Amino acid sequence: MTVAYSQQGAIAVLTVDNPPVNALSVAVRQGIIEAIERAVADKAVAAIVLIGKGKTFIAGADIREFGKPAQPPRLTAAIAAIEASPKPVVAAIDGVALGGGLEVALGCHFRIATPRAQVGLPEVKIGLVPGAGGVERLPRLIGLDPALKMIVSGDPVRADRAASLGIVDAVADGDLLAAAIAFAERVLKDKTPLRRLSEMPLNASADWRTLLANARSTAARQNRGQISPLRAIDCVENAITLPFDKALGETQRIIGELIPSEQSKALRYAFFAEREAAKLPDIDRSVEVKPLRLAAVIGAGTMGAGIAMCFADAGIPVQILENSAAALDQGLARIDSLYQEMVQKGRIKAEEKTKRVGLITRASGYDGIGDADIVIEAAFEDMAVKKEVFQRLDRVCKADAMLASNTSTLDVDEIARATKRPESVIGLHFFSPANVMRLLEIVRGAKTSKAVVATSQALAKRIGKVGVVCGVCHGFVANRSRGAFTREANFLVDEGALPQQVDKVFYDFGMAMGPFAVADVAGIDVGWRVRRSLDATRPNDMRYSPTADRLYELGRYGQKTQKGWYRYEPGSRTPLPDPDVETIILKSSREQGITRRAISNEEILARCLYAAINEGAKILDEGIALRASDIDVMWLYGFGFPRWRGGPMYYADSVGVARVFESVRDFQRQHGALWTPSPLLQRLAESGKSFAAP
Repeated sequence: MTVAYSQQGAIAVLTVDNPPVNALSVAVRQGIIEAIERAVADKAVAAIVLIGKGKTFIAGADIREFGKPAQPPRLTAAIAAIEASPKPVVAAIDGVALGGGLEVALGCHFRIATPRAQVGLPEVKIGLVPGAGGVERLPRLIGLDPALKMIVSGDPVRADRAASLGIVDAVADGDLLAAAIAFAERVLKDKTPLRRLSEMPLNASADWRTLLANARSTAARQNRGQISPLRAIDCVENAITLPFDKALGETQRIIGELIPSEQSKALRYAFFAEREAAKLPDIDRSVEVKPLRLAAVIGAGTMGAGIAMCFADAGIPVQILENSAAALDQGLARIDSLYQEMVQKGRIKAEEKTKRVGLITRASGYDGIGDADIVIEAAFEDMAVKKEVFQRLDRVCKADAMLASNTSTLDVDEIARATKRPESVIGLHFFSPANVMRLLEIVRGAKTSKAVVATSQALAKRIGKVGVVCGVCHGFVANRSRGAFTREANFLVDEGALPQQVDKVFYDFGMAMGPFAVADVAGIDVGWRVRRSLDATRPNDMRYSPTADRLYELGRYGQKTQKGWYRYEPGSRTPLPDPDVETIILKSSREQGITRRAISNEEILARCLYAAINEGAKILDEGIALRASDIDVMWLYGFGFPRWRGGPMYYADSVGVARVFESVRDFQRQHGALWTPSPLLQRLAESGKSFAAP
């Protein structure tokens, strides 16, 4: 039974029981209607409490049903039955009430929540809009401006914020069901009028048109290219200008347009891809996760400081070790400055800054980190340096400590061999800035234990990262596939394009920044070191672009020196085209014997993306990545690939793997061995299959 019925005194208790997250399946919708009808018909029942079994209320609709023929009863019918009840209905919210879950709660006459509860309407994040009355009811409950922000952003709010907005009527202390029953009894005793939100007026201020216009402008800027936030605003406008039922009908018509759209399909794919990334065939709940009570970070530079902040943000004490007191002072000052900036921007309170800074302490040499449960090395990207660090860690760290390297390219197995405990060594590749970027590439060595992998996955979740596990190769999955992308971008500049043209192509495609702007942020000196690490294995006859090396030799390291592929005004991060760079590029082209030509935007897009896709296929074929969707998740969270395009491997499926393969073969004929097609790409093209269904 997906909706259990019980009674405590005069209160009927309806318990949604559809594990794991109480999704609103057909059976749940039907169960709600039947239970409401039963409670209404029972003269011994005076009020009703609707609660979820387990640790969540209702996480939302079952999005696997999207795109399939709708099966009655619709969610709107279930919510209408709740709202029409002549007896008070109280929603008791624990965990999350998202999407349809919040819409069900809004159909109830009252709402009570636990302190940890979260409510929200995240439909725009999967390319849709709230379709069961959320758009129409929420503004009637809390006002247009805050409702608009929640609907268009899709971001949830916690119980305290929900209470201040008026979404929930009370925050429960102690047992939720007992509190909800007591609340229902007070409603009966006080004869509190029932609030049927669909019957309430939507009181929009006189300047609501300006408010919506500003919301559209902001959505177009913050969600470039994505349709659903703008359609959500259209739905809100309908909620203002039309009667409730007609507005709801228009919302459902718009959903009918959005569900089959390519954007919504891609966003739903990304939703599931992120969840699939957490699943490994040889690791289940029987693998014990190590407790992480104390962390240590080796290195207080940009990466080390950011990693330390990740632990502090999650409430985990962390020690930092540096070679010199001056370097450590500089790193701690950087951390303090970043937290102070968060306070000034209103992201955290001053007391929260004090708490987090207090969790970050100086380590008194290597001997001082011996009790750490996990040590993350964030030293210079040099194998000799890293091996020396791990040899020292092997001597001082306790036997069950995890030893992790933040290397972005180097062989984790070689690093592990510097210790007597390779089973404890793993790669944890944070992306810069580590305290902001959500991707954590978990590099599993040949001898890394299952417990260390599982603990790394749990750590990623605990510190708010999206952890994706991969195997060992140079550059792993993210940087190796990205390397092919940037390789072609550099070649295109040598052949006739300019950095600003290439970057605009990918900005217009939906990326936050193009490859050359990214290089300036990451540091051209960093890219130079990565290229040097590959010199010994690069065949002499392999094409290579020296143009970025010329920038490095001239001290143009990017934003840190205000000169890179672009120039930057003091205090500004806005990239400005630099005539000096064009001169450097033209000279480099001449030295390479290249006759420059006009290059189309279409060629730029195909060359860069198809190179990444071909390399991704090789990575898959070699078993370095477990799934094509894992590669996509890395690009979504590590490189700002537009989520509404799904990721590079999904993009290949959307344009057709056979088409990509033919283009790769054409590029091979034009540009040589670097474009050798992946055997997997060829197999999929010839069999008519896709990366999603190989």
